[in-house]
Amino acid sequence: MAHHSEEPQITVLPPDKEKIKKLWRVALIMAIVTGIEFIFAFTLEAGHLKTSIFVALTIVKAGYIVGEFMHLRHEVKVLYYSILIPMVFVVWFLVAMIYEGLSILGAK
Repeated sequence: MAHHSEEPQITVLPPDKEKIKKLWRVALIMAIVTGIEFIFAFTLEAGHLKTSIFVALTIVKAGYIVGEFMHLRHEVKVLYYSILIPMVFVVWFLVAMIYEGLSILGAK
């Protein structure tokens, strides 16, 4: 009895230039935002302004990552806002707790 096995056919597709261009654009935007973070890290003194800038830029990067890589930018706006709005409230909560904690400790 002969054993017949068929090799699977592998088809190599040419690279999708539009997707590659989009990935480079995303990488460039993330590099720019990270570069801005480095500029603030090495030029500003430690304090509330520096912390606030880092939190804001982190939210910008997180929103962009969620929009692009989790494809929420292309979904229904209600789904996008159901994730974005709670994140804003969490950041507001953190800022409020830090402010209250500093006032209780008597810090300036």
